[in-house]
Order: sequence, then structure tokens, then C-alpha cells
Amino acid sequence: MNAFDLSRLRPRLPSPLEPVEDERFTRRGLTLALKREDLIHPDLPGNKWRKLALNLAAADGRPVLTFGGAYSNHLRAVAAAGRLLGFPTVGIVRGDELAGRPLNPSLARCAADGMRLVFVDRATYRAKNDPATRATLLERAPAGAYVVPEGGSNALAVQGCVELGRELAGAADVVAVACGTGGTLAGLAAGLGPGARTLGVPVLRGGFLGGEVRALQEAAFGGPRGDWALDERFHCGGYARVPPALDVFARDFEARHELAIERLYVAKMLLGLTTLAEEGAFPAGSRLVAVVTGAPDPPERVAGAQSAASSR
Repeated sequence: MNAFDLSRLRPRLPSPLEPVEDERFTRRGLTLALKREDLIHPDLPGNKWRKLALNLAAADGRPVLTFGGAYSNHLRAVAAAGRLLGFPTVGIVRGDELAGRPLNPSLARCAADGMRLVFVDRATYRAKNDPATRATLLERAPAGAYVVPEGGSNALAVQGCVELGRELAGAADVVAVACGTGGTLAGLAAGLGPGARTLGVPVLRGGFLGGEVRALQEAAFGGPRGDWALDERFHCGGYARVPPALDVFARDFEARHELAIERLYVAKMLLGLTTLAEEGAFPAGSRLVAVVTGAPDPPERVAGAQSAASSR
């Protein structure tokens, strides 16, 4: 069996779709269900599985080089895939000041899974897509390495996320998903089909994501696909920001539904969807689905990510 064949890892696909009762929705005539992408695989959960599958097929067992910050879920997923499927991995990590420090739990997990970590200064990291800089970084990897972009979002990742939309086709009128780099949204919207729309909730500030999603769909499909929109109001200050009000909301959702909620992405998406429902944004009778893209991290990792974000 080829090294890139992720099916040998026995993913739980299609991921479960779990209806939940929540009076904030039902009193407006809405139904809510959770698409449990976090249950696909313990080491490659949610959109990480969807985004990596076709990229690893393209790598065909070659070494994989990719990029991320000190608390990157993407780096951890690529490192885990390398361990499980037996191919070398190299992670280009933002922040050369980290090179002389003990590894945080996230990077320690990457190293334990066999990933070679290369720390670069922030200017080099920002220029990682420049051809000359990319060539220099590739010198740090084994010959013939396959490059997966930061966050995993490229045309193949978008195509891999199409199946998520297909799994929900006919079962939802609105599907909400948290967005970092936009790849999951781009593919989900394409697979969802006519008569339904996708709501993206960006977790970063800046208003840039719409252009990124359009560019990803252009690369993946040659043009726009699906009915999608972004609501930029729920980033809560930016990536890795978890203000007290967001934590209170997440704790309340956890108590209502006995489900642990990841704070940096999923909680913001659920806050956005709940707020929109309470604003009357959805017609009575609408079937809403919230995509749970990941499980919670230990509190110390969340605190570390927040600290790293505040120091940028």
C-alpha cells in the first residue's frame, strides 16, 4: 500500500451530523445540527484531514515541507501524518527567537512525531512564498520535498473539502464554518450544491479573506463555486484572542450540550451563528449546520497561543 493512502488510518467518514436542541434557535423556528469533523481521526481531525488527503496523495511518499507558527494545528497534523504513514516532514516555524528555547507542547509533539523543525526570522517567514526565499528554505529539506502551504490551503486542499459539502447537501440550508486561510470554506461551498449557502466566520482581522477564498476557488475550479459569504464581526480581536465574553459564551454552550468547545475557531463560529439567529438573520424553518472543525486544546496551549499572538 502506498505511503500516502490515508484510508489505512480508518477515518470516520462521513463525519457524524448530530442534531442539538437549543432554545435560542428553536424559538425562532430554526433547527441546529453539529457536523462533527473533530471525530474524523484523533491525530488528523476535521479540516486537517480534508485538506491534507489530496496533498499527501500528490506528495506520493516524498518528504513534506510546510509552514506554521509556534502553536500551529497544521504543523501538528502534518507531523502526525508523517509518523503514521512513514514519510519525513520538515516544519518551517515562524520566529527564530524560539530556536534556543525549550519546545512548547505543540512543537514538542511535532518533534516527537519526527518533524524536523527549522526556525526562521519573521521577515523570512513573511517572504516564504517569494520564489528565491522558497528555494532557500527548500535547501533545509530532503531533496524532492513536496511543499504544503501554511494552513494547508491550496487548490488540492479545496478540492479535498468538497466532500464535506457533498455530505451536507440536502441536509442544510445554511452551513457555518470558522475560517483561517479559507480553504475549507472554498471547498465546502463548492460541494454543498444549489439551494444552500455557506457562512464563513473569519478568526483573523483584516478583511482579506474574501479575496483569498475567490483565489482558491479560481485555482481549484477555474472560477467561483457555491453561494458563500463572510461575517467579519466575530474574530473577537484577532487570531488566538479569547476575550472573557467569548469564554463565557463557550462555557454556556458546553453546559447546554455537554460538548467541549475549541476556543480559537469553533467558539467564534458558534458565537457568530447564535448571534445571527438572535438577530433574525435566518427565515423560520431554516436548517442550520455548524461545522466543528477541531477539539479543544489543553488550557496551557491556548494560553501560549494567545501570548504568541499578542507579541506579533
